[in-house]
Amino acid sequence: MIKNKWGCVPLVLLGFTIFNTACAQIPPVTAPPTGQAYVNEQRLVEHSTVLFNNSKYLVPLKDLDQLKIASVHFSNQYAAPFDSLLNKYSKVDAFDGNAYTGAKTLVDLSSDLKWYNTIILQLTDADLNNPQIMDFITSNQKLKNVIVAAFGGGAMLSKLSNVTVPILWSERATMVSAFYGAQAIFGGLPVTQKLTRTYSPQFASGMGFITDKIRLQYTVPEDAGINSNNLTGIDDIAREAIAEHATPGCVVLVAKDGKVIFNKAYGYHTYDKTIPDRITDIFDLASMTKITATTMEAMKLTDEGKLSLEGTVGDYIPLARKSNKNDLLIRELLMHQAGLIPDIKTFEKVKPADHSTDSSAAYPTRVSDHYFLRKDYYKEVMLPDMLNSPLKTRGQYVYSDVSMLLMKEVVESITSIPENVYVQQQFYGPLGMQTAGFLPLNRFSADRIPPTENDQEYRQSLLDGYVHDPTAAMMGGVAGHAGLFADANDVAIIYQMMLNRGTYGGVQYFKPEVVDLFTSKQSAVSRRGLGFDRWDPIADRHYPSKLASPQTYGHTGFTGTCIWVDPKSNLVYVFLSNRVHPDAGNKLGSLNIRPRIQDVVYEAIAKGMGM
Repeated sequence: MIKNKWGCVPLVLLGFTIFNTACAQIPPVTAPPTGQAYVNEQRLVEHSTVLFNNSKYLVPLKDLDQLKIASVHFSNQYAAPFDSLLNKYSKVDAFDGNAYTGAKTLVDLSSDLKWYNTIILQLTDADLNNPQIMDFITSNQKLKNVIVAAFGGGAMLSKLSNVTVPILWSERATMVSAFYGAQAIFGGLPVTQKLTRTYSPQFASGMGFITDKIRLQYTVPEDAGINSNNLTGIDDIAREAIAEHATPGCVVLVAKDGKVIFNKAYGYHTYDKTIPDRITDIFDLASMTKITATTMEAMKLTDEGKLSLEGTVGDYIPLARKSNKNDLLIRELLMHQAGLIPDIKTFEKVKPADHSTDSSAAYPTRVSDHYFLRKDYYKEVMLPDMLNSPLKTRGQYVYSDVSMLLMKEVVESITSIPENVYVQQQFYGPLGMQTAGFLPLNRFSADRIPPTENDQEYRQSLLDGYVHDPTAAMMGGVAGHAGLFADANDVAIIYQMMLNRGTYGGVQYFKPEVVDLFTSKQSAVSRRGLGFDRWDPIADRHYPSKLASPQTYGHTGFTGTCIWVDPKSNLVYVFLSNRVHPDAGNKLGSLNIRPRIQDVVYEAIAKGMGM
């Protein structure tokens, strides 16, 4: 059995990086075509791919947070790239059926698959000559969701006559057909064809099920009308950032027309070049938390009629009713126009008795390694500091973390669920986001997380997997304004949902008008939407980029991150870095790294349109 070996051999292709599974056990395969040749081969694959037995609409897979998925292969030489694409959508564990020979049989494989409710079975024509494999299919199709991905000539179909589960058959057995099949299973690509000839009574001319594209596709720039060569400027700018010590490394992702056409990692976690950056690395998103967690929850509650933008802080936070925050409008908080101070004092206010180097019932709140705050410190010190803080600039735009700290209190009062739990249950899990969440060290090893600051003043440690923001850290890593971690693919998924105006994977998360409301300009005194930052109409600022359209919305993060969505160009742009390592310089900003990369993308789009 080959299981959980992601990343053992990096395979760079198609302008995005995927990670090989089952490294030594899979024979080497030739590289796929690139550029327009890839698009041409993909077209041939599409026209020779048919889906059968899908009357229960299992394909494309839905309810990803309810699925435990295994992928089983035997002689498919493209199993590794197939599995790597599956893992773009959900966690899928790979099993090598060839390991079940001799003393071990496929009955043992069925036993090892006990805890999986969904099995994706890759088959070639040669596999179907093995009666054990046929028995494996017929026994498991009675117990679990099984999807057969079959690659080879039409003669193999007659051997599948007793199979009642969905069969995704591609007559072309190439690496591109492996990519296509994996994506079609999750709805990254549609199935558009029906049989054009009869192979058996069960597989007759005209048969086949049609499916829709419901998730991101992973492809080459040419598939979105962009010449790959016109994106090489991204490499140059990223390398400049690293050479100038603006950041030790970064990850860039570009999705155009619902297609990820560029996803690449540069540099290393640290300047000592020990761990290379990978596209699956999990970054501290900093203030991107404001829109990717807190604002998302506010949007959902607004959509459900549980939160009113015209309601007041006092309506939702009882403790605020005796403070000067009582009549602040939710709308004002989201636009940073409530008059709140930017932040509250953090570590400089902590007394020796407030923290300990060891955790205990008296000191339960983990701030970082060997730094634990006393019980109820947030409730007794930080929340009162927020509620008692002055209001000096109400009606003016003053960017404030306190606004989103209070929004967290508001939404948690409505749902009675901690924000980190709510967003995981309502968004990240159902969307298939595998890394996104607060408190990443509870789920991932630190070597997947590029470190941020080496804090020798307060926390006396390198911050690796602990939130960089001091206020969020003192709240135990879960705050309304910071604390969220994710990889670039997860960020792309949730913002493709936003670009789709609330729909992804066949699920509507918000009504389109709610997305439009929150992401459009709402303030008379700033460029802001509700929670979201936006395109700046002052031309000299070139914000977020020289060429972004006035419809563009998103947010940056202090750690060196950004997400920008441009509906006019049907574009999602993600940049993740740890530019605050080992300390917070501002070269990433002064060199305009993020906007210049975004400009390269727009210029490539314009050239592709012949402009």
